[in-house]
Amino acid sequence: MIVLLPVVFTACSNDEIPTPESASGLENDCIKRSLGPNVEGLNIEFVYAMALPANIGKLVSAKVEASIAGAEGTYLEHRSFYTDGSGSDIPVVVANPCVTSGERSEVTFTADTCAAALRYYYKIPQEAKGRKVEFLFSAKAGNGQEISYKMGPYEIAQMDMRLDIVTTDGDNCYISIADMATYNATEAASRADRIDLVYLYRNVPNVTFAHAFVAPASDMMYRPDITLPSGVNNNTSIRKVYGLRDRHLARLQYGIYVDDPDFAALDFTGMPNYAINVKNEGGLWVETHDGKYRAYIYVNTVNPGSSNPDIPVNSAKISIKRYAMK
Repeated sequence: MIVLLPVVFTACSNDEIPTPESASGLENDCIKRSLGPNVEGLNIEFVYAMALPANIGKLVSAKVEASIAGAEGTYLEHRSFYTDGSGSDIPVVVANPCVTSGERSEVTFTADTCAAALRYYYKIPQEAKGRKVEFLFSAKAGNGQEISYKMGPYEIAQMDMRLDIVTTDGDNCYISIADMATYNATEAASRADRIDLVYLYRNVPNVTFAHAFVAPASDMMYRPDITLPSGVNNNTSIRKVYGLRDRHLARLQYGIYVDDPDFAALDFTGMPNYAINVKNEGGLWVETHDGKYRAYIYVNTVNPGSSNPDIPVNSAKISIKRYAMK
């Protein structure tokens, strides 16, 4: 029955592994559950299965060693899961809580079991950006048998990401791609060379203007009634898009991902320095004035009135992926 391990495991909905009766020793298997680019701050998620015949031993311990130590929040689950009739994951404690030290995460089994499947979450650290990371999963049984399973290497994206930044017309309306942050006028004046966009909302007669993201160097007609702080004058290139709902930025379970190669392939030749009438779930490809950064800005939400209590009136909630070109 141990040969069924990979078959059972690919379902992902039930981490419990049937007890093998006819196999001769300790076996293991592993799958990577997480999808898309591996971005700093996100988890790479695995499930590690191990089993041996009940008549020859029980599980004693399991561990994972990463080639690069994970950030805080990296751990190996001490619970197995099964799926109930409603499709919910139900945990079953099978070991002591994980001890993570440096590259190693380890659990010691407390349950009298010969089979388990444990989830492993590797929180991607800043040190891993642009590098490759691999993992060695291993298990030990009470009869002295040990086994291991190597996963990877996996490439870690160079890009950075920040979610749910609120920018409001007239306050915190100055956006820095370099900082992935918004500032008010006083703050913007103190970091003028790092301000790349201005957010504003205007109800202009006979023009569909609404929510706009414009470069400080754009024509006054695209930033009416905006008095820029001293020194804020970057000329940012902008490509407006719609329908590009990045799964990370939009928090979707379907769709596509913006990845490192997408930024390098962009052509900003002849692109304007403004984008008006930007809507919910719209987006902007952006290149900074100095060419140092390219970014994809996803517009999670815009609020022209009181219809959205989550963000202020005349504001937008944005999420950013940023790639360093230099």
